[in-house]
Amino acid sequence: MHPRDQTIFALSSGRAPSAIAVVRISGPQAGLALTTLAGKLPAPRQASRRLLRDGAGQPIDDAVVLWFPGPASTTGEDVAEFHVHGGRAVLAALFAAISVIPNTRAAEPGEFTRRAFENGKLDLTEAEGLDDLIHADTDRQRRQALRQLQGLLGDRARDWRERIIEASALIEAGIDFSDEGDVPAELRAPAVQAIKALHDEIAEVLAAQGHSERLREGLVVAIAGEPNVGKSTLMNQLARREVAIVSPYAGTTRDVIEVQLDLDGYPVTVIDTAGIRETDDPVEQEGVRRARARAEDADLVLWLVEGEQAVDPSAMRSPRTSDEGDPSGGPVWIVRNKVDLSEGVVPRAEFGISASRGDGVPDLVDALVKFASEFFGATEGALVTRARQRDLLVRTSESLRRSLDLVEDGEELAAEELRAAAYALGRLLGRVDVEDVLEAIFQKFCIGK
Repeated sequence: MHPRDQTIFALSSGRAPSAIAVVRISGPQAGLALTTLAGKLPAPRQASRRLLRDGAGQPIDDAVVLWFPGPASTTGEDVAEFHVHGGRAVLAALFAAISVIPNTRAAEPGEFTRRAFENGKLDLTEAEGLDDLIHADTDRQRRQALRQLQGLLGDRARDWRERIIEASALIEAGIDFSDEGDVPAELRAPAVQAIKALHDEIAEVLAAQGHSERLREGLVVAIAGEPNVGKSTLMNQLARREVAIVSPYAGTTRDVIEVQLDLDGYPVTVIDTAGIRETDDPVEQEGVRRARARAEDADLVLWLVEGEQAVDPSAMRSPRTSDEGDPSGGPVWIVRNKVDLSEGVVPRAEFGISASRGDGVPDLVDALVKFASEFFGATEGALVTRARQRDLLVRTSESLRRSLDLVEDGEELAAEELRAAAYALGRLLGRVDVEDVLEAIFQKFCIGK
């Protein structure tokens, strides 16, 4: 039997032990499994309390069971759910009882969602939204993922594809009636108008996205500077806990330390890097190399200097300027630390703080929130959240543009470009030739989803 025809089961709630655990079964044997363990099928979509027993008649647990006959279920197949007490022994006994039912096996990661996709319960953009929702760490990530799960991009893509097919039908009808005098011209005009409108609409969506897809991964902020200027102390202040070792000795931080923050709903990864200086220590040299590399890749660098210390541009090597002098990377903010200990006149800087006492840190956090807001842009209505989606929309837009360029030279070439545009949108939705991307997407899901 093909694996997709087998019945699958998995724990769909949190790791044991827990107060309640949800075990889900999907496939043709789901009804048999529910009848075997619970005695009989409950009314569809109604919770029923049952004493679960294994094949030998031994009790497993006092549980709540539900029955969702297909195709009116989340996967489109027959689905059963067991809501049991979340002890490890209970789950082990339940899994053992389910496993002996013929053609039933444990589910692979993402297999429930993949079956829902294959049975037309959701398209690929909605499946990606579900994955993003599961892994969302901040409220803004959650809201964006929920919009995708509800079909924000998928609905628009289906509408675009239908309009492309309609325009393509007009173009191809002109080919079929090419011997009818002015008929091709009459058909071509509304098709060209529709294609132009579609191209402009998709181009506008692509232009408006900005950094919206980066909301899934988060903003990267690197704390850099020379040794012993308070980088690790600032890191601990931002994280509100001790994640980095603080020491008065230079070179304490020798590797890159990362912490994930939620700044007003924006996901931010803050990196504490090794102090940048010349050294003969090979281990510290590697730390400095990694620090420079991460700072150059960061979206924003907080360059720490001590109180009255002068800023050394050669040591800083701003990520905004490459070795050839060309702008690259994100901006650099000069942050003067230990200003409470300075006796002279502190040179002007973007921010003055005392990382040990917390002075000025709230202002720095507020500035980071503002920077994140401007960086991510208006993501509330963002359609594109993944590079895959953007690439396919770019292909669609380019095919539409080429069809407009070619329509006067020959309807056949224009029709071929329209087919390419419709094909790209089909790949976006996961409805044509997407086997190469399905594994990459669904294997990232957790087991039981």
